Amino acid sequence: MKLMNTKIALIFTLSIVFLTNIQAQHNAKKKIDGVIGVVGDYVVLDSDIDKTFLELQAQGMTTTGITRCEMLGKLLEDRLYAHQAIQDSIVVSDSEVNEYMNGQIDQMVEQVGDIDKVVKYYNKKNLEEFKTYFFDVVKMNKLTQQMQRKIFDDVTITPEEVRTFFKSIPKEELPVFGAEMEVAQIVVKPVIPQAEKQKVIDKLREIKKEVQEGASFFSRAIIYTEDKASVPSGGYYKLTKKTQFVKEFKDVAFSLQEGEISEPFETEFGYHIIYLEKIRGQELDVRHILMSPKVTPESLAEAKTKIETIRKRIVDGDISFADAAKQYSDEKETRNSGGLLMNPRTMETRFELTKMDPSLYSQVADLKDKEVSLPLVDQEQNGNKKYKLITVTNRYEEHTADFSTDYMKIKELALKEKQIKAVAKWTEEKIKETYIKINGEYKECTFTSNWLKK
Repeated sequence: MKLMNTKIALIFTLSIVFLTNIQAQHNAKKKIDGVIGVVGDYVVLDSDIDKTFLELQAQGMTTTGITRCEMLGKLLEDRLYAHQAIQDSIVVSDSEVNEYMNGQIDQMVEQVGDIDKVVKYYNKKNLEEFKTYFFDVVKMNKLTQQMQRKIFDDVTITPEEVRTFFKSIPKEELPVFGAEMEVAQIVVKPVIPQAEKQKVIDKLREIKKEVQEGASFFSRAIIYTEDKASVPSGGYYKLTKKTQFVKEFKDVAFSLQEGEISEPFETEFGYHIIYLEKIRGQELDVRHILMSPKVTPESLAEAKTKIETIRKRIVDGDISFADAAKQYSDEKETRNSGGLLMNPRTMETRFELTKMDPSLYSQVADLKDKEVSLPLVDQEQNGNKKYKLITVTNRYEEHTADFSTDYMKIKELALKEKQIKAVAKWTEEKIKETYIKINGEYKECTFTSNWLKK
């Protein structure tokens, strides 16, 4: 389940990953480690550069041509963000850090099968020392991310700025956009019998009673919740009124008293109970359990009959695909737009063929314009099946950027350029007012930013 709405990432951040090639590093010739840079209260070790190169390679990124000086510049920049985040009173809670850290450790152990190997890889004496180190790394990265986000969020762009940006591009340098298409769909979900819903409600009430009698909500969430994202943390989420969760979930969470467990309630994902663990001012620490009633074979058969009837009416010309979507589709996100899908990467209705999700591309690749697919079986996050019809409503051939037809893409390019300039200006200003020291051979580096304060 994804309670949070997805957002397009505008910034590059170094993720914390575990490297599977432990033995290779263990056999590598060790070098004397030391502090090579200081930014405020944060330091950069010589080994940090080596680890960052390895982490990027582990993620499949090429590091060819990246110098140690350039990598140091990136690490100094990250620490400047984290340092300034503290100065700006940006808060990253210990619970948020621990939740992320524990999830990362679980992934590491899953890769190598032994926590001792993880500890050894990071050259720590024991698990406690490793967790202390890893906590600080995660917290710094999260402060970095939030500071970057704050800088980017403060940057906006006007239509006139977009127009000026476009006019400034020489004609021979205008970007070329690949072939695109617009896709629409109609979704029919099987009707779940009330008896199946009641089974889930009764089970959630039973779990609530067990917790009130002394059982652990944490352990019950791990056992029963169908929200896979929160299983490792025992159903935990940090929540504010601005958090992008579904309205019903937030309404219930903010109606509870500390230590209280809600009655079962329904959202588009299924049925939940929420345990309000802690109130921290305007922030809540909550745990929840999600369970979904299951579709019966009879309901699935009825849904198939319904979508076959809808398709026949469209093919026979009795109703347009868009009108059929508005009348019959069970997908509220696309229903009002006549079934048009939104590209989650660009937030437009166009999908560039070379960047389209492979599963969606396979469903539309052979469709002619306005042709309606046969009923397709799809699966929701809770495992329940549903049927859908798909059609291609428009196609756009590869073309040189045009201001009127490609405005949103041009706006995105213009905004990115403005953001880059804003970050450069911010970095220049903060370097001047922050204690920074570069040691040893790295004093000879040529940096993009004025880290040496020459």
